[in-house]
Amino acid sequence: MNTISKVGVIGAGTMGNGIAQACAVSGVDVVMVDIAEAAVQRGIAALTGSLDRLQKKERITAADKDAALKRIHGTTSYDALKSCDLVIEAATENEDIKVKILRQVDALMPPAAILATNTSPISITRLAAVTARPGKFIGMHFFNPVPMMALVELIRGLATEDATVAAVEALAKKLGKTPIVVKNSPGFVVNRILCPMINEAVLALQEGLASAEEIDNGMKLGCSHPIGPLALADMVGLDVMLAVMEVFYRDFNDPKYRPALLLKEMVAAGHLGRKSGRGFYGHAGGKQEEVPEPPAPTARPASVWVSPVELGAKLTELLRKLGAHIDRGARPAAQSLCLVAPLGHDATTIAIEEELDPARTVAVDCLFGTDRRRTLMTTPVTTSAMCAAAQGLLSSDGVPVTVIRDSPGFVTQRVIAQIVNIACDIAQQRIASPADIDTAVALGLGYPQGPLAWGDAIGASRILAVLEALLSFYGDPRYRSSPWLKRRALLGVSLLTMET
Repeated sequence: MNTISKVGVIGAGTMGNGIAQACAVSGVDVVMVDIAEAAVQRGIAALTGSLDRLQKKERITAADKDAALKRIHGTTSYDALKSCDLVIEAATENEDIKVKILRQVDALMPPAAILATNTSPISITRLAAVTARPGKFIGMHFFNPVPMMALVELIRGLATEDATVAAVEALAKKLGKTPIVVKNSPGFVVNRILCPMINEAVLALQEGLASAEEIDNGMKLGCSHPIGPLALADMVGLDVMLAVMEVFYRDFNDPKYRPALLLKEMVAAGHLGRKSGRGFYGHAGGKQEEVPEPPAPTARPASVWVSPVELGAKLTELLRKLGAHIDRGARPAAQSLCLVAPLGHDATTIAIEEELDPARTVAVDCLFGTDRRRTLMTTPVTTSAMCAAAQGLLSSDGVPVTVIRDSPGFVTQRVIAQIVNIACDIAQQRIASPADIDTAVALGLGYPQGPLAWGDAIGASRILAVLEALLSFYGDPRYRSSPWLKRRALLGVSLLTMET
């Protein structure tokens, strides 16, 4: 295996200078190249500022900082890359620009050197094919901010040699990163899960099920996501999101990746998120607008009848803790609020199937935790009095309650089901191992656990039930379940189970 002791980085922007810093701090000599001296100096200044902040936080010493800066040589000349064991192209995400750079650098580098690209949407196999060294070509997908994010996706093109993967994997570990090896495929692992997850949240907003704040609060407080999907979309840029989804839809030819119409409309209007000052939220002065929580109603129901179907037992347990007067009749009394806890279904469907009065029926999402946020869902004809009584009761212990419009799977169930389903597709297609899929998503997105482990915690059969209910209601193949998920749900085994 080749030992990498000197790395070239092409591009001194955010990703490029971050990669250079990570290498230099780990004792690796770096050549950082950009087309203009001013760009090189901006890159040096940016990473110097980053090192200063690390020193102030006592994560490195002054001597560490000085040593790292001495290992970095900034230049505008590609000739300086001739002595590098590995060159990482980290230019802008434009395929034509990348191809031009890679051809130019490939001609300069010695035959044994490795050429890498830091990209997320562009095919590694296609980029490798424009060089004379496809066996020594690999994708290195770092995450922003590079010095802080532990994950690196290492992407094998069709011709990438094992020795190339081994050498780059060893370097990533030397940098203190956690590398996962991924087969070339649009979006690799993390973005292939992230972008459709955001798109599903946009679809919920497009359908008028809830506001952006309500959707994000449900995902943050109900599912422990570090940031809501729509706020994250605003940070990434809605134009970037749309471009990625269009690549996925084109390359996979799968409805799972069909971009939401609202996303297209927002981009067409120039509402691109934080960078334009307006996206799903306002961003006056670069700060996301804050939407205050409305006060909870004080109304309470005289009595509550709970449907035993699906997640009814969980709902009954919650109501007992709240001190609710529970109607024990086989059928609800005339004055009782009818509460249901559907799995993948909408409130209307459950009310009709259970022969309940839809004007008195309210659904409660009990698939996820209910200690930080509770979500209620009304039928189109639920009375305002019954809705207020349900909201008052479910918020009586101080936990905030969101009321959304009728939808199969609420919002959180359908979003999480899609995350798990796409992770199962990635496993089925052998893009990465099940364990690496979970590692990548947990580290790359800050989720409390990987999607396959999360699916296990919820129950593969429950995830499958949500998807089948969505598919039945909408008739949209977007919700077609992965063979990996189906088989493991039927067998009652973990979603992390490899085939023997």
